[in-house]
Amino acid sequence: MKYLLILLFPFILFASLTYESNHNKELKLLESLDIESSFLNDPIMNEMRIKNLSISKNKHFFKTMSDAYIFIPTIKNLLNKHNIPQEFLYLAMAESNFKTKAYSNKKASGLWQFMSGTGKLYNLKIDKYVDERRDLIKSTKAASKYLSYLHKRFGKWYLAAIAYNCGGGRLSKAIKKAGSDKLSILLDEDKKYIPRESRYYIRKIVALALIGTDEQFMLKSEYEYLLNRANAYSIATIKLPRGESIRRVSKLLKIPLKDLQKLNRHLKYDFVPPYADDYDIYIPYIKLSEFKQNYFKEPIQNIYKVHIVRSGDNLSYIGKKYGVSYKVIKDFNKLKTNRLRLRQKLIIPIDSSRKIAKLDTKSYYMVKRGDSLESISKMKKISIRNIRLFNHIDGSLIKIGDRLKLYE
Repeated sequence: MKYLLILLFPFILFASLTYESNHNKELKLLESLDIESSFLNDPIMNEMRIKNLSISKNKHFFKTMSDAYIFIPTIKNLLNKHNIPQEFLYLAMAESNFKTKAYSNKKASGLWQFMSGTGKLYNLKIDKYVDERRDLIKSTKAASKYLSYLHKRFGKWYLAAIAYNCGGGRLSKAIKKAGSDKLSILLDEDKKYIPRESRYYIRKIVALALIGTDEQFMLKSEYEYLLNRANAYSIATIKLPRGESIRRVSKLLKIPLKDLQKLNRHLKYDFVPPYADDYDIYIPYIKLSEFKQNYFKEPIQNIYKVHIVRSGDNLSYIGKKYGVSYKVIKDFNKLKTNRLRLRQKLIIPIDSSRKIAKLDTKSYYMVKRGDSLESISKMKKISIRNIRLFNHIDGSLIKIGDRLKLYE
């Protein structure tokens, strides 16, 4: 028995040191969020933690982390620059599973799930060409400013997280009613000072953060490489001129188009907005040197199809012919009116080598005179709700020439 203990002692010591090291990390994590150490005993939070550690759930956790592998370092760096605890990375995970194209039933969008009004308040552009709530850099900067404001208002990071979910006004009323801003009191399941969603929201953030910082758990998984996310796998910002084709850039840099699109979900089309002299586009950092060496500005008329106006042509007809909204054609050609002249050359933002084909009426629909969301819904047998979701429509207003996506 004596010799057995001597042999086992190193393993017992290692296990003890590992536990102590991990426990200290857990305490430090809670401290960074201004949460008391006793929260480690919260039964609901621990139940979430255990569920996420189960085989089926941890695969989802790791797949989510792996899919966002390329831009997680960038998000953490931006949070750090704004003095936001890096654990707020898991707020984004709780909000959107790191999917920049996420769109909720409440019409919140992007990595940080901004509502349209809040997004615009923090200078995120939302128009027919871009939705910067889906811009992973600009939306993270906006979220950092918003969280900084909430922290300044409430004084504690866990309160900033709760307010991010349920709103500052709702939280202020809850604190006043509870007579305290202590987390244990606000989370009272009987008194329900804050909404159930918010009570579970803060617990989910902590549970995810605890899993993400558990080195021993990560080492046991097939995703050990996530512990060593290097800046080399991060992203770089480049400036592209108005109307530049994302497809062209992907060919020049030998980046699969779908990978470039994934980093630039803020673009509603595969081109830079026609109104911008230059615009921020994101590429893998390891491609930056190649971009500097290989990229050259091509005249826009050499990239896209050019239509020569003939008798009887109008913007609506030309738009239908090429499957492009007449408004986009108007913007690309800087037209101030709808009037055209014979033999006028119009740039149509579709690949110059692409064969002209009719618009795919199964996936898209071009709005005509007399159309409404209700009539399109009945005609195409698709719910009004889905039309709104796919096209980010808040109300019922649609205009002649609008290109509506009907299916994902």
